[in-house]
Amino acid sequence: MSEWIERADELVWGPWMLVLLLGTGIYLMLRLKLLPIHNLRYALRCALGREKGEKEQEAGKSTSPEGKVSPFSSLTTELAATIGTGNIIGVATAMALGGPGALFWMVAASIVGLATKLVESTLSVKYRSKNEKGQTAGGPMYVMERAFPHRRTGHMLAVCFAVFAVFASFGMGNMTQSNSIADALAVTFSVPRAKTGLVVTVLTVLVVLGGIGVIGKVTQVVVPFMGILYMAGTIVVILFHWRNLPMALGGIMTAAFCPEAVSGGLFGHVTATAFQSLRWGVSRGIFSNEAGLGAAGISAAAADTEDYIKQGYISMTGVFLDTVVICTATGLALAASGVLGEAEGASLTGAGLTLAAFRTVLGDFGEKFMGVCIVLFAFATIVGWAYQGERAFEFLMKGRTRYNLWYRFVYGLMAFVGCMCPLQVVWDFSDICNGLMAVPNLICVLALSGGICREIRAADSNGPAACLHCRRRRKGLILRKNKL
Repeated sequence: MSEWIERADELVWGPWMLVLLLGTGIYLMLRLKLLPIHNLRYALRCALGREKGEKEQEAGKSTSPEGKVSPFSSLTTELAATIGTGNIIGVATAMALGGPGALFWMVAASIVGLATKLVESTLSVKYRSKNEKGQTAGGPMYVMERAFPHRRTGHMLAVCFAVFAVFASFGMGNMTQSNSIADALAVTFSVPRAKTGLVVTVLTVLVVLGGIGVIGKVTQVVVPFMGILYMAGTIVVILFHWRNLPMALGGIMTAAFCPEAVSGGLFGHVTATAFQSLRWGVSRGIFSNEAGLGAAGISAAAADTEDYIKQGYISMTGVFLDTVVICTATGLALAASGVLGEAEGASLTGAGLTLAAFRTVLGDFGEKFMGVCIVLFAFATIVGWAYQGERAFEFLMKGRTRYNLWYRFVYGLMAFVGCMCPLQVVWDFSDICNGLMAVPNLICVLALSGGICREIRAADSNGPAACLHCRRRRKGLILRKNKL
Protein backbone atom coordinates (compact mmCIF):
# COMPACT_ATOMS: atom_id res chain seq x y z
CA MET A 1 0.00 0.00 0.00
CA SER A 2 2.76 2.43 0.94
CA GLU A 3 4.60 1.72 -2.34
CA TRP A 4 1.44 2.45 -4.34
CA ILE A 5 0.95 5.77 -2.50
CA GLU A 6 4.59 6.69 -3.10
CA ARG A 7 4.30 6.01 -6.85
CA ALA A 8 1.06 8.00 -7.05
CA ASP A 9 2.83 10.88 -5.29
CA GLU A 10 5.66 10.82 -7.85
CA LEU A 11 3.14 10.79 -10.70
CA VAL A 12 1.07 13.67 -9.36
CA TRP A 13 4.12 15.79 -8.61
CA GLY A 14 5.84 15.12 -11.92
CA PRO A 15 7.13 17.81 -14.28
CA TRP A 16 3.60 18.62 -15.52
CA MET A 17 2.51 19.78 -12.04
CA LEU A 18 5.57 22.00 -11.62
CA VAL A 19 4.90 23.58 -15.02
CA LEU A 20 1.22 24.12 -14.15
CA LEU A 21 1.92 25.77 -10.80
CA LEU A 22 4.88 27.91 -11.82
CA GLY A 23 3.44 28.67 -15.26
CA THR A 24 0.15 29.90 -13.78
CA GLY A 25 1.94 32.11 -11.28
CA ILE A 26 4.21 33.65 -13.93
CA TYR A 27 1.29 34.15 -16.32
CA LEU A 28 -0.82 35.91 -13.67
CA MET A 29 2.12 38.02 -12.49
CA LEU A 30 2.64 39.28 -16.04
CA ARG A 31 -1.09 39.93 -16.58
CA LEU A 32 -1.14 41.93 -13.35
CA LYS A 33 1.96 43.87 -14.45
CA LEU A 34 3.87 42.87 -11.28
CA LEU A 35 1.26 44.50 -9.02
CA PRO A 36 1.53 41.78 -6.34
CA ILE A 37 5.17 42.74 -5.84
CA HIS A 38 4.64 46.48 -6.29
CA ASN A 39 1.77 46.56 -3.78
CA LEU A 40 3.21 44.12 -1.25
CA ARG A 41 3.89 46.92 1.22
CA TYR A 42 0.29 48.10 0.91
CA ALA A 43 -0.96 44.56 1.43
CA LEU A 44 1.16 44.10 4.56
CA ARG A 45 -0.15 47.34 6.03
CA CYS A 46 -3.72 46.22 5.36
CA ALA A 47 -3.04 42.84 6.93
CA LEU A 48 -1.55 44.45 10.05
CA GLY A 49 -4.51 46.82 10.39
CA ARG A 50 -2.64 50.03 9.56
CA GLU A 51 -4.55 50.81 6.40
CA LYS A 52 -8.13 50.84 7.70
CA GLY A 53 -10.63 53.42 6.66
CA GLU A 54 -11.71 56.10 9.09
CA LYS A 55 -15.22 54.71 9.37
CA GLU A 56 -13.91 51.25 10.33
CA GLN A 57 -11.64 52.77 12.95
CA GLU A 58 -14.48 54.78 14.47
CA ALA A 59 -16.83 51.83 14.48
CA GLY A 60 -14.16 49.59 15.93
CA LYS A 61 -15.43 46.52 14.09
CA SER A 62 -15.89 44.81 17.43
CA THR A 63 -18.43 42.31 16.19
CA SER A 64 -19.03 40.57 12.88
CA PRO A 65 -22.17 38.98 11.46
CA GLU A 66 -22.68 35.29 12.06
CA GLY A 67 -20.47 33.22 9.79
CA LYS A 68 -18.06 36.12 9.26
CA VAL A 69 -14.90 37.27 10.99
CA SER A 70 -12.75 40.39 10.76
CA PRO A 71 -10.29 40.61 7.85
CA PHE A 72 -7.42 40.11 10.33
CA SER A 73 -9.05 37.00 11.84
CA SER A 74 -9.58 35.72 8.31
CA LEU A 75 -5.86 36.15 7.63
CA THR A 76 -4.80 34.49 10.90
CA THR A 77 -7.13 31.56 10.16
CA GLU A 78 -5.51 31.29 6.73
CA LEU A 79 -2.03 31.58 8.25
CA ALA A 80 -2.94 28.98 10.84
CA ALA A 81 -3.72 26.60 7.97
CA THR A 82 -0.51 27.43 6.10
CA ILE A 83 2.07 28.02 8.85
CA GLY A 84 2.63 24.50 10.10
CA THR A 85 5.13 21.69 9.95
CA GLY A 86 5.92 22.66 6.36
CA ASN A 87 7.83 25.65 7.76
CA ILE A 88 9.97 23.43 9.99
CA ILE A 89 10.01 19.82 8.86
CA GLY A 90 9.02 20.57 5.24
CA VAL A 91 11.94 22.94 4.68
CA ALA A 92 14.40 20.47 6.16
CA THR A 93 12.99 17.62 4.06
CA ALA A 94 13.20 19.72 0.89
CA MET A 95 16.82 20.71 1.53
CA ALA A 96 17.79 17.16 2.49
CA LEU A 97 16.21 15.43 -0.51
CA GLY A 98 16.58 18.26 -3.04
CA GLY A 99 19.81 19.79 -1.80
CA PRO A 100 20.28 23.28 -0.37
CA GLY A 101 19.13 24.77 -3.70
CA ALA A 102 15.59 23.64 -2.89
CA LEU A 103 15.30 26.69 -0.62
CA PHE A 104 15.88 28.97 -3.63
CA TRP A 105 13.05 27.29 -5.53
CA MET A 106 10.77 27.51 -2.51
CA VAL A 107 11.24 31.27 -2.39
CA ALA A 108 11.02 31.66 -6.18
CA ALA A 109 7.77 29.68 -6.29
CA SER A 110 6.36 31.79 -3.47
CA ILE A 111 7.13 35.06 -5.28
CA VAL A 112 5.17 34.03 -8.38
CA GLY A 113 2.65 32.45 -5.99
CA LEU A 114 1.79 35.94 -4.73
CA ALA A 115 -0.13 36.52 -7.96
CA THR A 116 -1.87 33.16 -7.77
CA LYS A 117 -2.97 33.70 -4.16
CA LEU A 118 -4.16 37.25 -4.93
CA VAL A 119 -6.34 36.14 -7.84
CA GLU A 120 -7.79 32.99 -6.26
CA SER A 121 -8.62 34.75 -2.97
CA THR A 122 -10.15 37.77 -4.73
CA LEU A 123 -12.36 35.46 -6.77
CA SER A 124 -13.42 33.54 -3.66
CA VAL A 125 -14.53 36.70 -1.84
CA LYS A 126 -16.27 38.12 -4.91
CA TYR A 127 -18.34 35.00 -5.64
CA ARG A 128 -19.06 33.84 -2.08
CA SER A 129 -22.53 32.67 -1.19
CA LYS A 130 -24.73 31.79 1.81
CA ASN A 131 -25.62 28.46 3.38
CA GLU A 132 -29.05 27.50 4.66
CA LYS A 133 -28.42 29.35 7.94
CA GLY A 134 -27.51 32.54 6.12
CA GLN A 135 -23.83 32.21 7.02
CA THR A 136 -21.15 33.25 4.57
CA ALA A 137 -19.72 30.37 2.56
CA GLY A 138 -17.10 30.78 -0.12
CA GLY A 139 -14.12 29.27 -1.83
CA PRO A 140 -13.03 28.04 -5.27
CA MET A 141 -15.94 25.57 -5.44
CA TYR A 142 -18.43 28.45 -5.35
CA VAL A 143 -16.38 30.38 -7.91
CA MET A 144 -16.41 27.38 -10.25
CA GLU A 145 -20.14 26.86 -9.89
CA ARG A 146 -21.18 30.52 -10.15
CA ALA A 147 -18.65 32.07 -12.54
CA PHE A 148 -17.04 29.38 -14.72
CA PRO A 149 -17.86 30.03 -18.41
CA HIS A 150 -19.35 26.58 -19.01
CA ARG A 151 -21.85 25.84 -16.22
CA ARG A 152 -21.80 22.03 -16.34
CA THR A 153 -18.02 21.90 -16.51
CA GLY A 154 -17.84 24.41 -13.67
CA HIS A 155 -20.08 22.22 -11.50
CA MET A 156 -17.92 19.15 -12.20
CA LEU A 157 -14.75 21.07 -11.32
CA ALA A 158 -16.41 22.37 -8.14
CA VAL A 159 -17.35 18.87 -6.98
CA CYS A 160 -13.86 17.55 -7.75
CA PHE A 161 -12.23 20.42 -5.88
CA ALA A 162 -14.50 19.98 -2.85
CA VAL A 163 -13.83 16.23 -2.68
CA PHE A 164 -10.07 16.74 -2.93
CA ALA A 165 -10.24 19.57 -0.35
CA VAL A 166 -12.03 17.34 2.16
CA PHE A 167 -9.37 14.64 1.75
CA ALA A 168 -6.64 17.29 1.89
CA SER A 169 -8.08 18.55 5.19
CA PHE A 170 -7.76 15.03 6.58
CA GLY A 171 -4.25 14.60 5.14
CA MET A 172 -2.25 17.82 4.94
CA GLY A 173 -4.41 19.74 7.37
CA ASN A 174 -4.76 17.11 10.05
CA MET A 175 -2.91 13.76 9.88
CA THR A 176 0.44 15.26 8.83
CA GLN A 177 0.27 17.81 11.62
CA SER A 178 -0.90 15.43 14.35
CA ASN A 179 1.82 12.97 13.30
CA SER A 180 4.41 15.72 13.76
CA ILE A 181 2.99 16.60 17.18
CA ALA A 182 3.22 12.96 18.26
CA ASP A 183 6.81 12.69 16.99
CA ALA A 184 7.87 15.95 18.66
CA LEU A 185 6.41 15.05 22.05
CA ALA A 186 7.72 11.47 21.88
CA VAL A 187 11.28 12.60 21.10
CA THR A 188 11.52 15.64 23.38
CA PHE A 189 9.29 14.71 26.33
CA SER A 190 8.85 10.89 25.93
CA VAL A 191 5.06 11.18 25.69
CA PRO A 192 3.42 8.02 24.25
CA ARG A 193 1.87 8.54 20.83
CA ALA A 194 -1.51 7.16 21.89
CA LYS A 195 -1.81 9.69 24.73
CA THR A 196 -0.83 12.50 22.39
CA GLY A 197 -3.43 11.36 19.87
CA LEU A 198 -6.16 11.32 22.52
CA VAL A 199 -5.36 14.82 23.79
CA VAL A 200 -5.03 16.32 20.30
CA THR A 201 -8.34 14.73 19.26
CA VAL A 202 -10.22 16.14 22.26
CA LEU A 203 -8.74 19.63 21.85
CA THR A 204 -9.45 19.64 18.12
CA VAL A 205 -13.10 18.65 18.60
CA LEU A 206 -13.59 21.27 21.35
CA VAL A 207 -12.22 24.07 19.15
CA VAL A 208 -13.87 23.15 15.85
CA LEU A 209 -17.29 22.68 17.47
CA GLY A 210 -17.33 26.44 18.02
CA GLY A 211 -17.19 27.16 14.28
CA ILE A 212 -15.37 29.99 12.53
CA GLY A 213 -15.95 32.43 15.41
CA VAL A 214 -14.03 30.33 17.93
CA ILE A 215 -11.45 29.27 15.34
CA GLY A 216 -10.81 32.93 14.47
CA LYS A 217 -10.36 33.88 18.14
CA VAL A 218 -7.96 31.01 18.75
CA THR A 219 -5.83 31.73 15.68
CA GLN A 220 -5.69 35.48 16.48
CA VAL A 221 -3.82 34.60 19.67
CA VAL A 222 -1.84 31.50 18.67
CA VAL A 223 -0.55 32.54 15.22
CA PRO A 224 1.24 35.80 16.16
CA PHE A 225 2.65 34.23 19.34
CA MET A 226 4.06 31.14 17.66
CA GLY A 227 5.39 33.13 14.70
CA ILE A 228 7.32 35.56 16.91
CA LEU A 229 8.56 32.76 19.17
CA TYR A 230 9.88 30.65 16.30
CA MET A 231 11.43 33.58 14.41
CA ALA A 232 13.28 34.63 17.57
CA GLY A 233 14.77 31.15 17.85
CA THR A 234 15.85 30.93 14.21
CA ILE A 235 17.42 34.40 14.31
CA VAL A 236 19.48 33.32 17.33
CA VAL A 237 20.74 30.28 15.40
CA ILE A 238 21.56 32.37 12.29
CA LEU A 239 23.39 35.07 14.29
CA PHE A 240 25.39 32.44 16.18
CA HIS A 241 26.65 31.04 12.85
CA TRP A 242 26.89 34.42 11.10
CA ARG A 243 30.39 33.68 9.76
CA ASN A 244 28.95 30.82 7.68
CA LEU A 245 26.09 32.94 6.29
CA PRO A 246 27.83 34.23 3.10
CA MET A 247 28.97 30.70 2.22
CA ALA A 248 25.47 29.36 2.94
CA LEU A 249 23.78 31.94 0.71
CA GLY A 250 26.23 31.34 -2.11
CA GLY A 251 25.82 27.58 -1.81
CA ILE A 252 22.02 27.82 -1.92
CA MET A 253 22.11 29.91 -5.09
CA THR A 254 24.67 27.63 -6.77
CA ALA A 255 22.91 24.42 -5.74
CA ALA A 256 19.64 25.59 -7.27
CA PHE A 257 21.11 25.10 -10.74
CA CYS A 258 24.18 22.89 -10.17
CA PRO A 259 23.84 20.86 -6.94
CA GLU A 260 27.06 18.90 -7.51
CA ALA A 261 29.10 22.10 -7.36
CA VAL A 262 28.51 22.57 -3.62
CA SER A 263 29.50 19.10 -2.37
CA GLY A 264 31.58 19.20 0.80
CA GLY A 265 31.85 21.84 3.50
CA LEU A 266 28.54 23.01 4.95
CA PHE A 267 26.45 20.81 2.66
CA GLY A 268 28.19 17.44 2.81
CA HIS A 269 27.97 15.10 -0.17
CA VAL A 270 25.09 16.39 -2.33
CA THR A 271 23.40 13.69 -4.43
CA ALA A 272 20.39 15.66 -5.69
CA THR A 273 19.94 16.68 -9.32
CA ALA A 274 18.77 20.09 -10.53
CA PHE A 275 15.30 18.67 -11.20
CA GLN A 276 15.11 17.15 -7.71
CA SER A 277 16.04 20.53 -6.27
CA LEU A 278 13.25 22.17 -8.29
CA ARG A 279 10.74 19.40 -7.55
CA TRP A 280 11.24 19.33 -3.77
CA GLY A 281 11.54 23.10 -3.49
CA VAL A 282 8.29 23.79 -5.35
CA SER A 283 6.29 20.92 -3.81
CA ARG A 284 7.32 21.71 -0.24
CA GLY A 285 6.86 25.44 -0.89
CA ILE A 286 3.31 24.83 -2.09
CA PHE A 287 2.75 22.46 0.84
CA SER A 288 3.73 25.32 3.13
CA ASN A 289 2.03 28.41 1.61
CA GLU A 290 -0.77 26.69 -0.40
CA ALA A 291 -0.56 29.18 -3.29
CA GLY A 292 -2.45 27.57 -6.16
CA LEU A 293 -4.33 25.06 -4.02
CA GLY A 294 -7.28 27.40 -3.50
CA ALA A 295 -7.93 26.46 0.13
CA ALA A 296 -6.94 29.91 1.39
CA GLY A 297 -9.85 31.39 -0.56
CA ILE A 298 -12.24 29.56 1.78
CA SER A 299 -10.87 31.46 4.79
CA ALA A 300 -10.66 34.73 2.85
CA ALA A 301 -14.34 34.47 1.94
CA ALA A 302 -15.26 34.52 5.65
CA ALA A 303 -13.89 38.07 6.06
CA ASP A 304 -16.41 40.74 7.02
CA THR A 305 -15.64 43.07 4.12
CA GLU A 306 -17.15 44.09 0.80
CA ASP A 307 -13.82 45.10 -0.75
CA TYR A 308 -12.87 41.77 -2.32
CA ILE A 309 -9.74 43.12 -3.99
CA LYS A 310 -8.37 44.50 -0.72
CA GLN A 311 -9.10 41.19 0.99
CA GLY A 312 -7.30 39.45 -1.86
CA TYR A 313 -4.22 41.54 -1.10
CA ILE A 314 -4.52 40.72 2.61
CA SER A 315 -4.75 37.02 1.80
CA MET A 316 -1.73 37.34 -0.49
CA THR A 317 0.49 38.37 2.42
CA GLY A 318 0.14 34.85 3.80
CA VAL A 319 2.48 33.58 1.06
CA PHE A 320 5.09 36.22 1.89
CA LEU A 321 4.98 35.71 5.65
CA ASP A 322 4.87 31.94 5.39
CA THR A 323 7.59 31.21 2.84
CA VAL A 324 9.68 34.30 2.16
CA VAL A 325 10.01 35.08 5.88
CA ILE A 326 9.58 31.93 7.99
CA CYS A 327 10.74 29.23 5.53
CA THR A 328 13.74 31.31 4.49
CA ALA A 329 14.73 31.79 8.12
CA THR A 330 14.49 28.03 8.69
CA GLY A 331 16.53 27.27 5.58
CA LEU A 332 19.27 29.76 6.47
CA ALA A 333 19.47 28.33 9.99
CA LEU A 334 19.91 24.83 8.55
CA ALA A 335 22.49 25.92 5.97
CA ALA A 336 24.56 28.16 8.24
CA SER A 337 24.65 25.68 11.14
CA GLY A 338 26.29 23.01 8.94
CA VAL A 339 23.89 20.20 9.91
CA LEU A 340 23.16 19.43 6.24
CA GLY A 341 26.70 18.13 5.90
CA GLU A 342 26.51 15.97 9.02
CA ALA A 343 23.29 13.92 8.81
CA GLU A 344 22.58 12.27 5.50
CA GLY A 345 20.53 9.33 6.82
CA ALA A 346 18.48 11.35 9.30
CA SER A 347 17.57 13.87 6.60
CA LEU A 348 14.73 11.71 5.28
CA THR A 349 12.35 12.91 7.97
CA GLY A 350 13.65 16.47 8.18
CA ALA A 351 12.80 16.83 11.88
CA GLY A 352 16.22 15.51 12.88
CA LEU A 353 17.98 18.21 10.86
CA THR A 354 15.99 21.08 12.36
CA LEU A 355 16.49 19.76 15.88
CA ALA A 356 20.23 19.40 15.19
CA ALA A 357 20.46 23.02 13.97
CA PHE A 358 18.90 24.39 17.13
CA ARG A 359 20.96 22.04 19.29
CA THR A 360 24.19 23.60 17.96
CA VAL A 361 23.25 26.83 19.75
CA LEU A 362 20.76 26.03 22.48
CA GLY A 363 21.87 22.51 23.42
CA ASP A 364 19.22 20.31 25.01
CA PHE A 365 16.98 23.34 25.48
CA GLY A 366 16.96 23.79 21.69
CA GLU A 367 15.40 20.36 21.27
CA LYS A 368 12.64 21.18 23.74
CA PHE A 369 12.17 24.61 22.13
CA MET A 370 11.68 22.99 18.73
CA GLY A 371 9.28 20.46 20.20
CA VAL A 372 7.08 23.26 21.56
CA CYS A 373 7.24 25.15 18.24
CA ILE A 374 6.24 22.06 16.25
CA VAL A 375 3.28 21.44 18.58
CA LEU A 376 2.06 25.05 18.27
CA PHE A 377 2.54 25.22 14.50
CA ALA A 378 0.92 21.87 13.86
CA PHE A 379 -2.09 22.41 16.12
CA ALA A 380 -2.74 25.83 14.57
CA THR A 381 -2.79 24.17 11.15
CA ILE A 382 -5.22 21.51 12.37
CA VAL A 383 -7.57 24.24 13.63
CA GLY A 384 -7.28 26.39 10.49
CA TRP A 385 -7.87 23.51 8.10
CA ALA A 386 -10.92 22.36 10.05
CA TYR A 387 -12.86 25.37 8.77
CA GLN A 388 -11.64 25.00 5.19
CA GLY A 389 -12.44 21.29 5.04
CA GLU A 390 -15.84 21.83 6.64
CA ARG A 391 -16.84 24.42 4.05
CA ALA A 392 -15.84 22.03 1.25
CA PHE A 393 -17.85 19.25 2.90
CA GLU A 394 -20.79 21.62 3.33
CA PHE A 395 -20.68 22.38 -0.40
CA LEU A 396 -20.89 18.67 -1.20
CA MET A 397 -23.95 18.51 1.10
CA LYS A 398 -25.50 21.34 -0.97
CA GLY A 399 -25.27 23.89 1.83
CA ARG A 400 -27.08 21.77 4.41
CA THR A 401 -25.27 22.55 7.66
CA ARG A 402 -26.88 19.80 9.73
CA TYR A 403 -24.23 17.38 8.48
CA ASN A 404 -21.31 19.59 9.58
CA LEU A 405 -21.29 18.06 13.06
CA TRP A 406 -20.44 14.67 11.59
CA TYR A 407 -17.52 16.17 9.69
CA ARG A 408 -16.19 17.82 12.85
CA PHE A 409 -16.18 14.60 14.82
CA VAL A 410 -14.57 12.62 11.96
CA TYR A 411 -12.00 15.40 11.58
CA GLY A 412 -11.15 15.10 15.27
CA LEU A 413 -10.78 11.31 15.00
CA MET A 414 -8.40 11.70 12.05
CA ALA A 415 -6.02 13.50 14.39
CA PHE A 416 -5.73 10.29 16.41
CA VAL A 417 -5.18 8.24 13.22
CA GLY A 418 -2.45 10.64 12.14
CA CYS A 419 -0.62 10.23 15.44
CA MET A 420 -0.47 6.46 14.96
CA CYS A 421 0.31 6.24 11.19
CA PRO A 422 3.83 5.91 9.67
CA LEU A 423 5.26 9.31 8.75
CA GLN A 424 6.09 8.66 5.08
CA VAL A 425 2.62 7.33 4.25
CA VAL A 426 0.98 10.42 5.78
CA TRP A 427 3.22 12.87 3.90
CA ASP A 428 2.82 11.09 0.54
CA PHE A 429 -0.97 10.99 0.94
CA SER A 430 -0.98 14.72 1.75
CA ASP A 431 1.13 15.53 -1.31
CA ILE A 432 -1.30 13.63 -3.55
CA CYS A 433 -4.30 15.51 -2.14
CA ASN A 434 -2.50 18.83 -2.60
CA GLY A 435 -1.75 18.17 -6.24
CA LEU A 436 -5.23 16.89 -7.09
CA MET A 437 -6.84 19.90 -5.38
CA ALA A 438 -4.65 22.35 -7.31
CA VAL A 439 -5.70 21.09 -10.76
CA PRO A 440 -9.39 22.21 -10.83
CA ASN A 441 -8.51 25.39 -8.94
CA LEU A 442 -5.84 26.46 -11.44
CA ILE A 443 -8.10 25.61 -14.38
CA CYS A 444 -10.74 27.93 -12.93
CA VAL A 445 -8.22 30.68 -12.13
CA LEU A 446 -6.84 30.63 -15.66
CA ALA A 447 -10.33 30.62 -17.20
CA LEU A 448 -11.40 33.70 -15.18
CA SER A 449 -8.03 35.47 -15.10
CA GLY A 450 -8.85 37.95 -17.85
CA GLY A 451 -11.73 39.67 -16.10
CA ILE A 452 -10.40 39.59 -12.54
CA CYS A 453 -6.94 40.82 -13.58
CA ARG A 454 -8.56 43.78 -15.33
CA GLU A 455 -10.50 44.58 -12.14
CA ILE A 456 -7.35 44.45 -10.01
CA ARG A 457 -5.44 46.66 -12.45
CA ALA A 458 -8.35 49.11 -12.62
CA ALA A 459 -8.54 49.29 -8.82
CA ASP A 460 -4.82 50.02 -8.69
CA SER A 461 -5.08 52.80 -11.27
CA ASN A 462 -7.93 54.37 -9.27
CA GLY A 463 -5.91 54.50 -6.09
CA PRO A 464 -6.92 51.79 -3.55
CA ALA A 465 -3.66 49.92 -3.94
CA ALA A 466 -1.46 52.75 -5.16
CA CYS A 467 1.97 53.54 -3.79
CA LEU A 468 1.55 54.58 -0.15
CA HIS A 469 4.07 57.38 -0.49
CA CYS A 470 2.15 58.83 -3.46
CA ARG A 471 -1.16 58.52 -1.61
CA ARG A 472 0.21 60.29 1.47
CA ARG A 473 1.67 62.99 -0.74
CA ARG A 474 -1.66 63.54 -2.56
CA LYS A 475 -3.50 63.64 0.78
CA GLY A 476 -1.04 66.23 2.12
CA LEU A 477 -1.45 68.40 -0.98
CA ILE A 478 -5.25 68.27 -0.69
CA LEU A 479 -5.14 69.23 3.00
CA ARG A 480 -2.80 72.17 2.31
CA LYS A 481 -5.01 73.28 -0.58
CA ASN A 482 -8.13 73.21 1.62
CA LYS A 483 -6.40 75.26 4.31
CA LEU A 484 -5.50 77.89 1.75
